[in-house]
Amino acid sequence: MTTFEIIIIAVGLAMDASAVSLAAAAAGYVKDVRAVFRLSFHFGLFQFLMPVLGWLLGISFASHFRAFDHWIAFFLLAFVGIRMIREGLDTSSEIQKNDPSRGMTMVMLSVATSIDALAVGLSLAMLDVNIWYPSIMIGVITTGMSILAIKIGTRLGTMFGKRMEIFGGVVLILIGFRILYSHLIS
Repeated sequence: MTTFEIIIIAVGLAMDASAVSLAAAAAGYVKDVRAVFRLSFHFGLFQFLMPVLGWLLGISFASHFRAFDHWIAFFLLAFVGIRMIREGLDTSSEIQKNDPSRGMTMVMLSVATSIDALAVGLSLAMLDVNIWYPSIMIGVITTGMSILAIKIGTRLGTMFGKRMEIFGGVVLILIGFRILYSHLIS
């Protein structure tokens, strides 16, 4: 597998994490450097770890995992998306409490956006590819794309305010539906 092929795979896998990063920043959740670091680091870390985990699981478990991986990603993204929409529709001036760069929300988003990377790891095991270089590239590219998406999302949030929180929630749900649809039609 060439470096170019690995980069293309990494960019494709990083798209979900980038979309979530953009939505979270646009909704006003990512307010400081620590939140940017937590979000981008965790997305990159999970995108690095999941192919390794998939590779370790190997061929024998691939068919069992494919049966439900898309449902896990869908429900995690839908859960967080619905919470964001509800808070975007809330007219009270309360400060946002559910920072997606903290706690279980961060873990759920990291898992949901990296399940496809687990499947890539399974595929790489079947192709007898050494997993370390591709996994490092996937993690680094995801981290970088998440940081860029956060910067763009922050500007959008400043321009559009609380409406971006609703938009961000809808984006998360749509990503979940896309994952679900792509697995159900194949």
